[in-house]
This record gives sequence, C-alpha cells and structure tokens, in this order.
Amino acid sequence: MAVQDASGWAELTAEFWSSPKGSALKTFLDGRRADGATIYPPEPLRALQLTPPDEVRVVVLGQDPYHGPGQAEGLAFSVAPGVKPPPSLRNIFQELQRDLGLPAPANGSLVRWAQQGVLLLNTCLTVEDGQPASHAQQGWESMTDRLIERCSASGQPKVFMLWGAHAQKKAALVDAGRHLLLYANHPSPLSARRGPLPFIGCGHFSQANAWLARQGARPIDW
Repeated sequence: MAVQDASGWAELTAEFWSSPKGSALKTFLDGRRADGATIYPPEPLRALQLTPPDEVRVVVLGQDPYHGPGQAEGLAFSVAPGVKPPPSLRNIFQELQRDLGLPAPANGSLVRWAQQGVLLLNTCLTVEDGQPASHAQQGWESMTDRLIERCSASGQPKVFMLWGAHAQKKAALVDAGRHLLLYANHPSPLSARRGPLPFIGCGHFSQANAWLARQGARPIDW
C-alpha cells in the first residue's frame, strides 16, 4: 500500500507521518496487513497526487472509502471505469442531471474532477473489506483535518461541499469569510431525499460554478 505523496502536500504529510499519531497509524496498518486484513484503497493519498494544493478550487468531503472489492480508488465517491457506481455516486450523478442537465456519464470515475481542482477527500483514508468505518479514529482524521485547514488558510477562495453530518462537523476548520460552504444531506439513499437539507435538489454544482465565476475563477466541467 502506497502512502508516499509526491505532490505539493508532501511537507504536510511528512510532518504527519513523523508525528506520534502518524507513527501509531502506520503501526496499526502494518499490523492489520500482517493479520491478513484486506485494506482499501491501494493508494490512500491518490486525491493529493491528482490535485496539488495550489490548484484546489472545490473540496468535496466524504467519510471513508468504499469497502467493496475493486471500488475504492483513493478519491471520495469515485470508482474506476468498469466498476458499477455505488448508490451514493448514482445520486450524485442524478443531482448533476437535475441541476445542470448533464447526461449520465459513461463511468463512475471522478478523476476528471480531481484534475480540474476538485479535491475529493475522505476524512478517513483506508477501510477493510466489508467493514465500513473500520479504520475510523486510528489517526487518519488528524492528517485530513490538517489538509482541510491548509485548503482554508492558503491559496485562492474555494467551495467546500459538506454533504452529511460527518462532513459538516468539519465546517469549523474552514474560514467561512473567505470560502463558500455548501451544506446538504449525504447523497446516500438513506438521506438524499430527506429533510432538512435534501441532497437531491441542493443545486450545489451550479452554485459552485456561479460562485467561482464571481471570483474570476474557471468553473468546473462537471
């Protein structure tokens, strides 16, 4: 499992791995692999490799990676071409169709978003096969909180899409005076259409592009 990061995030991630929490997380991951656990994704820091800090325009926060075989690819909500989009991702595509009139994409990969400056960041970056949240509170959150703070403190103004209660707890890490914070329920079928902030109908994609345009920034080709 690769944990190196060759992008502009390297100083931050190196500082984490040398900290007590980073050392404890590495010991935990090594121990689980030694015990035969199947851990996803193979590249936990892929979101950082695809979206350097000075290119971030939108931050989408997920919780932890998909826990099914072949699903997680190191980008929140994304799956590789050829993998059936999970229900949350299908709801994201449904809202894109409703909001922007876009046709359903050919596959579930969101790499093209990442390459345009959309940081697709889960707050916990690994998970075990068939066991959601199995690596929660093992140390990843310390790193990802720092990443969120870095996005808030430096670079151009950004859009933060906070989908679900877990992501919305991270709002305190973001300077709301500089950035646009958009709130909605998680796109999971359990909550996507429920109040008080249904995901289906939230209009976040058009709102993000309109706000970016007002900042003089290029909109996202969703």
